[in-house]
Amino acid sequence: MTGRLPDFLGIGAQKAGTTWLCRMLEVHPEVAFPAGKEVHFWDWQRERGIDWYRGLFAGAPAERRVGDFTPGYGALPPEAIAEVHRTMPDVPLLFIARNPIERAWSAALMLVRWGLMYPRELSDAWFLDVFRSGQSQVRGDYAGCLERWTAEFARQQVVVLLYDDVLADPRGVLEQTCRHIGVDASVVRDWPEEQIAERVHAGDGEPLRESLRQPLRDLYGPRVAAFSRLVGRDLSHWLG
Repeated sequence: MTGRLPDFLGIGAQKAGTTWLCRMLEVHPEVAFPAGKEVHFWDWQRERGIDWYRGLFAGAPAERRVGDFTPGYGALPPEAIAEVHRTMPDVPLLFIARNPIERAWSAALMLVRWGLMYPRELSDAWFLDVFRSGQSQVRGDYAGCLERWTAEFARQQVVVLLYDDVLADPRGVLEQTCRHIGVDASVVRDWPEEQIAERVHAGDGEPLRESLRQPLRDLYGPRVAAFSRLVGRDLSHWLG
């Protein structure tokens, strides 16, 4: 077999700062993303075969850690995660979690933009249908995601980062990430503040409709509680 497998995987969550993290890691002299950020092999392209996947990373310098950061992997079913584990049993995993209410709203607004529409043109009922869709709910069920992945991978292989911490201490998040994937964390200490604080793919600032807030609290309340227990942090402010 030619090529190589990724040295680390980013598995989500969508609309939670993954593009920012990938952009920062690209600057690190020991990291490379030769296939780009989102490869989508394990969710969309497995029929191409593992040799095709290996070939995507073949051109990177041998001394660099190469990554595949595809947020869709967080929603993989158990049988696909088991296949990832059989192929890459020791790979470090990165998962960023954002307030699922904010994540769901941001993802819905992305759909609106893709449809070349304005949010004001769409009813509450339209947004609620999006929030209740299977894809939206599985992407916001962080506890379920972690439980599926840690059923195959050791818990210490998964670093869980919070978007709250990205906003409050981005340099600390980067250092934690570097340590987890096995590259020099001290490199980021010299990066200028304006580089660390760069906004990537920032939303258009459209505020969540107040009429949608309570339905989202009802939808995600139990899931926030489950995730809080799982990671040992009080995240009740996500429902505020």
